[in-house]
Amino acid sequence: MTIAVCSGSFDPVTYGHLDIIARSSKVFDKVIVAVLINSKKNSMFSVEERVELLRQATADMDNVEIDSFNGLLINYMNERGANVIIRGLRAVSDFEYEMQVASINKKLDEKIETFFMMTNNQYSYLSSSIVKEVAKYNASVADLVPPVVEQALKKKLSE
Repeated sequence: MTIAVCSGSFDPVTYGHLDIIARSSKVFDKVIVAVLINSKKNSMFSVEERVELLRQATADMDNVEIDSFNGLLINYMNERGANVIIRGLRAVSDFEYEMQVASINKKLDEKIETFFMMTNNQYSYLSSSIVKEVAKYNASVADLVPPVVEQALKKKLSE
């Protein structure tokens, strides 16, 4: 069984993330979407909120599991018996950074492979930061995030 991990902050999850997750779920036996716990990052949503939003957004994907982790991704993968890292690429500019990360992960554990997936062109500009910025000014994010995330953003920004 090939277990892949798609990790990130997902603050919040976007249709770009879901595109990569859904396509990965068709390639690998199991996909674990792992929310990175990073206390140094000033996130809009708590880890628990991000995990719950991801659970709701991926509810129709039978072989997708949502989890969170702290520390090195390689250590988490070994704990979960995973052997593939999934990384989404929006543009060529993402590649240099992602290649460095993939190289250090390979150095830390040569059994781990990294698979890069190009996002669908319609999401190539999309990031969680852009979604939060657009939502902050009460503009519609309906075509950028699932309805559950859109509602969570409205609620969070009204607090």
